[in-house]
Amino acid sequence: MELNIVGRPLLIVISGPSGVGKDALLHEMRKSRLPLHFVVTVTTRTRRRGETDGSDYHFISRSEFERMIDEGELLEWANVYGNYYGVPKKDLQQALGKGLDAVVKVDVQGSANIKRILPEAVFIFVAAPSISELKERLKQRKTESSIDLELRIKAAEEEMGSLPMFDYVIVNYEGELEKAVSEIEAIITAEKCRVRARSIEI
Repeated sequence: MELNIVGRPLLIVISGPSGVGKDALLHEMRKSRLPLHFVVTVTTRTRRRGETDGSDYHFISRSEFERMIDEGELLEWANVYGNYYGVPKKDLQQALGKGLDAVVKVDVQGSANIKRILPEAVFIFVAAPSISELKERLKQRKTESSIDLELRIKAAEEEMGSLPMFDYVIVNYEGELEKAVSEIEAIITAEKCRVRARSIEI
């Protein structure tokens, strides 16, 4: 009997509270030996220093974002801290159509939305070693006002309660970024070895 074992492309959802290092992880993952396609989120928030339009995010106007909602161009979207964030559907469809594993970075709210739409995606929660260290990372980032900082810290504490929704958790220790990336690569490799492959249809 001949077996036709061909792994289907995966949708890998990277999530976690603000300040755990999701952007740094994605930046390092782009150097990976794995053939991954990184879906760039669209947002209405202001671009921060060091961010590149089209790489970190697609920075668009509120009116353009609302047009994308109306025309069904977003897989999921959410209002986070007064700004819109969304995952463009077309980019994801094209990547999966080519047989590429697609990586999406969203907040915990976005993960919950995707879980309802595509439960067969691979959900990875990125965490800091402790809430106290997470608070320190957010303070060092210096991108929020004191009020916004407190909101993000409170949200992070609540988001830790969403852990059971995810398939895996990665602890991103300070100075050990490569280790965290290796763990994500190991998860992807293991998923490719599943007897029952995940099926993603958009």
